[in-house]
Amino acid sequence: MSYQIQSPAQTGSRPISHGSYGGPNEMSMPNPKEQTLMWQQGSYLGDSGIHSGATTQAPSLSGKEEDLDNDQVMFDWDQAGFGTGFTQEQVDEMNQQLNQTRSQRVRAAMFPETLEEGIEIPSTQFDTAQPTAVQRLSEPSQMLKHAVVNLINYQDDADLATRAIPELIKLLNDEDQVVVSQAAMMVHQLSKKEASRHAIMNSPQMVAALVRAMSNSNDLETTRCAAGTLHNLSHHRQGLLSIFKSGGIPALVKLLSSPVESVLFYAITTLHNLLLHQEGSKMAVRLAGGLQKMVALLQRNNVKFLAIVTDCLQILAYGNQESKLIILASQGPVELVRIMRSYTYEKLLWTTSRVLKVLSVCSSNKPAIVEAGGMQALSMHLGHQSQRLVQNCLWTLRNLSDAATKDQMDGLLSQLVQLLSSNDINVVTCAAGIISNLTCNNQRSKVTVCQVGGVEALVHTVIQAGDREEITEPAICALRHLTSRHLESEMAQNAVRLNGGLQIIVKLLHPPSRWPLIKAVIGLIRNLALCPANHAPLREHGAIPRLVQLLIRSYQDTQRQRSSVASNGSQPAYPDGVRMEEIVEGTVGALHILAREVHNRAIIRSLSIIPIFVQLLYNEIENIQRVAAGVLCELATDKEGAEMIEQEGATAPLTELLHSHNDGVGNACFNAPQQFY
Repeated sequence: MSYQIQSPAQTGSRPISHGSYGGPNEMSMPNPKEQTLMWQQGSYLGDSGIHSGATTQAPSLSGKEEDLDNDQVMFDWDQAGFGTGFTQEQVDEMNQQLNQTRSQRVRAAMFPETLEEGIEIPSTQFDTAQPTAVQRLSEPSQMLKHAVVNLINYQDDADLATRAIPELIKLLNDEDQVVVSQAAMMVHQLSKKEASRHAIMNSPQMVAALVRAMSNSNDLETTRCAAGTLHNLSHHRQGLLSIFKSGGIPALVKLLSSPVESVLFYAITTLHNLLLHQEGSKMAVRLAGGLQKMVALLQRNNVKFLAIVTDCLQILAYGNQESKLIILASQGPVELVRIMRSYTYEKLLWTTSRVLKVLSVCSSNKPAIVEAGGMQALSMHLGHQSQRLVQNCLWTLRNLSDAATKDQMDGLLSQLVQLLSSNDINVVTCAAGIISNLTCNNQRSKVTVCQVGGVEALVHTVIQAGDREEITEPAICALRHLTSRHLESEMAQNAVRLNGGLQIIVKLLHPPSRWPLIKAVIGLIRNLALCPANHAPLREHGAIPRLVQLLIRSYQDTQRQRSSVASNGSQPAYPDGVRMEEIVEGTVGALHILAREVHNRAIIRSLSIIPIFVQLLYNEIENIQRVAAGVLCELATDKEGAEMIEQEGATAPLTELLHSHNDGVGNACFNAPQQFY
């Protein structure tokens, strides 16, 4: 029972018997004397003060009778069609009658149920748009009265429950199952009223008795009533604590196997409330085998029930690897993907996508979700009106996308390219990340993205993103994938330039870009340099000096780290997770490709970087040896370059690397001018 203050509109007041008549202009009034007699005989409406404005337009003789003189209460009935006027004697009689009925009008407004049947009270309302003072008092007085009544009833319920609880506890523990069933029904009824519900939840013995009855009884009605009572208690923090302390969670988990729909509903909603608000409930549900039973319930078809089950699974799996593995072992990913594919109820799709998002960061669940068709099922909802659903699907797809690089995702890739134009930063971030992952080492995906305008969309995304690295980094990585090793790569290299991307890409080599983004940009510039038409604009935008600066800085950092490890054995620190050797390899590789153009070679020679190239021939990382040999060979095609390289003593290491077991290194050195050997 809900104890709320009701408005008078919700509570009826006793009707006052009265006649019916029209407004003053509609009445036939032969003379004032007859009108006065009609008033005295009660043929006018008896007005309770509540309904007066609804059916009468009789003029109010006074608003505040005792304070007004006779001039204020006299009206000329001859005007406006009212007939002849009243005499002073008649007016005095009417005033006297109104004074005598004042208390009745107040009673009719505040306590209409106390009036006797048939009493008629004259109205004092003149204008239907202006309620009288008594009428204005009616509504708040009724609200106050009902509040008092509710408080009395509340106390009565509490007193009744307090007296009944000890006896009900005995009955719940009775050996006779019929007695237990009747007691459970009584407690269930009591739990529907707030006051008695508080009395129940504040009695640990009562809650424990309910849990025992629910666990031990074979009677479905007993189980239903006990579970229903716990469900009602679970809407209060004290009730949740009482259920938890009384060992209610194992009993409720057991009920998840019940064939009765209402019992299942009570059990899952009570467990849901416990998981949301009661500390310690998650572990108790896991220990009671709740995860396995909840996954089994995913096969049911009630969408609202499934929404609660999936939310419970999300709560249990979040941040708990063991729970994720239990869900996997129970075939959870298959059922969750089926739900995403089969239903349209937004809340269920949202809660299910949240479970999949939690599972998608688990290396064991990730391939299982992909294998079950999770990528396709999630992509079905990217055009949904619900932004929260779209966002969860995108985050899940992003987490899964690095495990789905061998699958065909043409439809999804087309959707993602369109989503790059979204105004929602999170949507763009996810879309760029998914495209980056799906195009990694997947030639079909690369071609698909290029054919649906992905290069242009990604360049526009980078330009619009500015300093938002959560967008620029995955977008640059995607462009890096699209500009190499597939049939459309040359078209992609040209498209970046034609869409105005070279200047902003070179700009990203400068602060405030962090090392992960810089690393991706270096790789992209290396690919763009494969297109001869990009050499001049890259040079004009200052790409070569910046690449040399980054090379010098990263090379010096590697030297310092090597010295630190040799002196004190400390492990090197990687800024933002990027090894400086990767930056060295990337910058030298980009300069190697740029050095194919004569003007670029002249700039590189002028920047005094050749000594570092020669030193890198001695690096223990073979890929660095390979790119260093490559750039030196390109620089040596000019006489000036060859002389500078020879002066730095590069002949001996190049000769040695010519016979390297690494074919890449050997081939790079083989292209060196013959005078080096």
